[in-house]
Amino acid sequence: MSRMMQRINKNVLLAVLTAASSLFLLFQLFYYRYYISAKSGPAFSKLKGGLSAQDNTHWRVVKNFLSVISNHNVPVFLMDSVVLELLAKDLEQLRSSPDTRPSECQYFCKHRDVTTFGLLDKIWDHKGNVFRAVEKMGFQWQKYEGKDPRLEGMDDLSSTEIPLHYLFKMAAHTIHLVVFYERSGNYLWHGPLLLKRNMDRKFVAFRKLQFGRHSGAYNRADLIHITADGLKVQIPKDPSQFLAEMLHSKFLECRYKEARTFFQLYPDDISLEGIEFRKRSKALLELAASTLDALGVSFWISSGTCLGWYRQCNIIPYSKDVDLGIFIQNYKPELIPAFQKAGLPLKHKFGKVEDSLELSFLGREDVKLDIFFFYEEEDYMWNGGTQAKSGKKFKYLFPKFTLCWTEFLGLKVHVPCETLDYVEANYGKNWDVPLKVWDWKHSPSNVQPNGMWPVDEWDEVIQLH
Repeated sequence: MSRMMQRINKNVLLAVLTAASSLFLLFQLFYYRYYISAKSGPAFSKLKGGLSAQDNTHWRVVKNFLSVISNHNVPVFLMDSVVLELLAKDLEQLRSSPDTRPSECQYFCKHRDVTTFGLLDKIWDHKGNVFRAVEKMGFQWQKYEGKDPRLEGMDDLSSTEIPLHYLFKMAAHTIHLVVFYERSGNYLWHGPLLLKRNMDRKFVAFRKLQFGRHSGAYNRADLIHITADGLKVQIPKDPSQFLAEMLHSKFLECRYKEARTFFQLYPDDISLEGIEFRKRSKALLELAASTLDALGVSFWISSGTCLGWYRQCNIIPYSKDVDLGIFIQNYKPELIPAFQKAGLPLKHKFGKVEDSLELSFLGREDVKLDIFFFYEEEDYMWNGGTQAKSGKKFKYLFPKFTLCWTEFLGLKVHVPCETLDYVEANYGKNWDVPLKVWDWKHSPSNVQPNGMWPVDEWDEVIQLH
């Protein structure tokens, strides 16, 4: 009798567990079919091809988000690298047949946790209405703010905060909205996503976000409307170009706080001569930047110009020149004619493309533009120097570096991302102490002899104009 009761109890328990599992499965099906679809309209079931419930949910969450922002005229654009890469391959087809019904979900149904959009802040009105609408739709959201760098300067370190990022979460999928701001260098900037102490660090998987680890700078992009997977979205007109910018978008802000401390120790030169030199140097840098940009040649501010940016957010008034760096692989033969056409005559040309190339152009009122070409070895980078009267060669060694954007004198320009290492290599540990006497052959910390140019090559490698 006892054994029979045990069998009955086991059967009852098994039946209860089976019923519970079935109820749970029915609940999940009900949730996905009715809760999500009630907020997003008809399902994507008309598309052929198998879609998992999770993939379908991703598409629905994006659809819900786009529905809300469209109703409130918020002009977001897609900047998600994964989706843009897929769209770029089919862009011509999508543009030529915008109303074609897709046979399957190809772009927004890939298994992923985050879809990223961008927004230009100044064209976003009535923000409060949008957040009420997304809450009503069923989204949870958080806002992430940071200091407005456009208000910072030598006279004022602004504490004004602006929205930098928004995260909208629904059904295990996240919409990341990155806010862009116009900067004075005629470019778009977004800030980092910084978590404050009282914020929920488990709100989303922050490590999976494509944007926010650092600030970024982008050129203005033309936008176009397309329809993909039945969703109308704005995307950059040239997705491949935008994706290429994304890889090298990291932005470094000028160190105004440190610059103010520097000027407390070493008062700035506000003489008429110093002011005029800075004015001419800025004009020369603008002309050089526009000339190189027209050629498609990437450059960065180097040597004393880079030191001035890093140490005091300005041109060093006694430096006498503007210094730029260019990787030798980016050299173009038309570079010299382009500068001469821009009104900058060649002052000297030292070295050759294969070794220690250096160019110097003469700007207005004797302000020089020096361009140093950098060569890469296995463990370091270097640029060369030549003494005209002796034919001696010199080599300046730098630890390997990458390039970041910054704003300098109202211009968007490159600087070495590893700026401190770069500056210390050139100017030593005491780079923060002004040094008005400078011998380019002996003063730099990273200079070393590099032999002599053969006399029979002097006509080629030592050209003075």
